[in-house]
Amino acid sequence: MRIIICGAGRVGYGIAERLSAEEHDVTVIDTAMDLVRQVRDTLDARGVVGHGSHPDILEQAGAADADMMIAVTLHDEVNMVACQVAHSLFDVPTKIARVRSQSYRQGAYQDLFSRDHMPIDVIISPEQEVGEMVLRRIAIPGATDVVRFANDKVVMVAIECAEECPVVNTPLSQLSDLFPDLRSTVVGIQRGERLFIPHSSDQMYAGDTAYVVADTTQVKRTLALFGHEEPAARRIVIGGGGNIGLYVAKAIETRGTGARVKIMESDRDRAAMIADQLKRTVVLHGSALDQNLLVEADVADADLFVALTNDDQVNILSGVMAKRVGCGSNLVLMNNPSYHEFSRLLGIDAFVNPRSVTISRVLQHVRRGRIRAVHSVQKGAAEIIEAEALETSPLVGTPLREANLPVGARIGAIFRDNQVIRPTGNTKIKPSDRVVILSMQESVREVEQVFRVSLEFF
Repeated sequence: MRIIICGAGRVGYGIAERLSAEEHDVTVIDTAMDLVRQVRDTLDARGVVGHGSHPDILEQAGAADADMMIAVTLHDEVNMVACQVAHSLFDVPTKIARVRSQSYRQGAYQDLFSRDHMPIDVIISPEQEVGEMVLRRIAIPGATDVVRFANDKVVMVAIECAEECPVVNTPLSQLSDLFPDLRSTVVGIQRGERLFIPHSSDQMYAGDTAYVVADTTQVKRTLALFGHEEPAARRIVIGGGGNIGLYVAKAIETRGTGARVKIMESDRDRAAMIADQLKRTVVLHGSALDQNLLVEADVADADLFVALTNDDQVNILSGVMAKRVGCGSNLVLMNNPSYHEFSRLLGIDAFVNPRSVTISRVLQHVRRGRIRAVHSVQKGAAEIIEAEALETSPLVGTPLREANLPVGARIGAIFRDNQVIRPTGNTKIKPSDRVVILSMQESVREVEQVFRVSLEFF
């Protein structure tokens, strides 16, 4: 595909890095010469200096032949206008825009982005996407990553195997025999720096992270099997009252989880504003790095501290301080991937990477075939994909043990008639089934081909 990316910041560069590695024809536009130079020097991609919303710059970037426009600059209005110009002047088929302001997303104004007005095919709201990720982590304690598929009926959880984990040193085939009615499947194992698709004879060891696809109703049972029976957080302290912190607090209030929330916000005016919008949340003015404020917020008695400021270092340090004061666990927003490697050593229990969340949303629309959802794991080493099986798919009607499934892929669940099916060698996929599958990066294209429409279909 020929793809134009407006914005060469952290998110834009990450998208370009991923797509260029997959041999897409990528051009990146940015007003900052140093960012464009970095793209040219480090990626197999073109770089154009200029405003992504200007017609002459888009023409220079090859918009006339582009298949997709991805606008992820820091400014919502630039992203929206860039998509409008790409549609009106160059007829670019697919337009994706990052829109951060929630004002544009209000229900009464949703028609703004229709083809008759401002034709943007996909709106990505980082604050909302990251906020939902945080909420999923809060709802399923014990998992280090949580993603829902198939109308929320299937969930992928990443689970760390501790020394006392009951299932370590046990072959996966034996687990299947011991728990035949458990609708969950280990589709991937992270061991040190290596992520791999396990075979039935493989076993997990202490220190591994298991990627498990399960029926949503059996997630708690699955976590318990791995030795994780942490209770749901009832007392939560949020460091940072920005858009994400406010979104999370509002959602906890409106969804009736019963959790009690306190927010610490360093900006006085912002603290006053969010206090007016929240009904049951206590808002404290001050820095999340102020130990006295942590004590005032009763962090020592809290079950979870969630650091959601715009500063990675503040998030990491406040998360560590909260644990030292006595908080049960922490969850940290972390933009810089260089911090991920040693976060555990510092005392960070779990983190959310906003860039990864945005890239996953973009990949869903880049992937060919009937792809409904994509989630990137381990810095792009693999993807969890939800795809719809068509009549012409080579997987349909053949027992999975005989199916020509890509070597670097494993099916975790099949969603059919509102029911979740745990796949076995005898399982046959039917047309319209939704399949949740983990694919190593080198096998993604083969998985796409399996779920693409064949010409014979017509």
